[in-house]
Amino acid sequence: MDWIRQVRRRYHNGLRTVRLIYNTDYDEELVASSGVDVSAVEESARAVCQGISDYGLDTEIIGVHGRDIGEVLAKLRSQPTDLVFNIVESLCGDTRNELVMPALLDLLAQPYTGPDALAIGLCLHKVQCKLVLIGQGIATPEHVLISSLEDLDAPAVHAALRSIEYPYFLKLAREDASIGIEASNRVSDASAFIKRAGELLAKYGQPVLAERYIAGREVNVTVLGNGEDLSVLPLHEIDFAKMPEGRPHIVSYAAKWDEEHVDYAGTKPVPALNLGAELEARIEATAKAAFRALGLRDFGRVDLRIDEAGKPWVIDVNPNCDLSPDAGVARAAAHGGMSYPNLVGRICELAWERHGRTHPKA
Repeated sequence: MDWIRQVRRRYHNGLRTVRLIYNTDYDEELVASSGVDVSAVEESARAVCQGISDYGLDTEIIGVHGRDIGEVLAKLRSQPTDLVFNIVESLCGDTRNELVMPALLDLLAQPYTGPDALAIGLCLHKVQCKLVLIGQGIATPEHVLISSLEDLDAPAVHAALRSIEYPYFLKLAREDASIGIEASNRVSDASAFIKRAGELLAKYGQPVLAERYIAGREVNVTVLGNGEDLSVLPLHEIDFAKMPEGRPHIVSYAAKWDEEHVDYAGTKPVPALNLGAELEARIEATAKAAFRALGLRDFGRVDLRIDEAGKPWVIDVNPNCDLSPDAGVARAAAHGGMSYPNLVGRICELAWERHGRTHPKA
């Protein structure tokens, strides 16, 4: 059997232990304010760990909060591992600290999966991400950054906004997981814009990005590989068919996390069919270009909107996306005939090859 031969080859090459590190920084206070289900975070980490084990590799799971980072690093120094599978998304309850773990792993010269600190930082800072894409000639919606409540009355900001046609789509400048996104984030006039932008600034205390809203199909592209050697898993899109009439076709926070909400039922991920060979090729080329431009590694997801002319626009890039068995990456892999253990195992292999250590010492 192919799977048995693969496992035997990996043991022969000496790849023995993979340590999976995930974040455990959501205490009761943080759960209450963020809505994150800590049990789901741990459940996801254990599922990934089990997948790695099922692939034929020895595994160990390590949780890190942030205040205990020294203990984790001491363990890595004293007990080096063949590979760290890094799925840390925050430390001390702050998503900006997502880049800390890869930076420390680089200092330890410890091989690990996924993006480095620079790639994570670029993707977390949505304006910088867009500037990189624009610099590389990759289409992303026109935007204006609103840094403070004072900006809502600033002539320069309003002059810049006049170059973008309504409707706008508003998002927080350094958040993921659709935090802060509601139906009201799609604004069609100045009054709605000022009201919602003001609410976001006041509640979250961080800048707000206003970008041109691209109506059309929303396609999710999972990319595997490194450098020029990239592959794309079967494309998926968001099916908005069950969204109530008049409600904007966007993936809100409730659409991802509240199963009782109307947006949850109205945003069903499905295989992207009937795109046509030419459009599919454009989508894949755009996603791969974004992946390379931002320095993503091993795996990542690029979300695009397709306008009426069939042009793909990059609306989000996730360098360390959710690998839970029921999340989008795993669904795309399954649709392409790749089992869950082979998906996470492939990510291990890609990281190992990138580090140039196919034959580790015993």
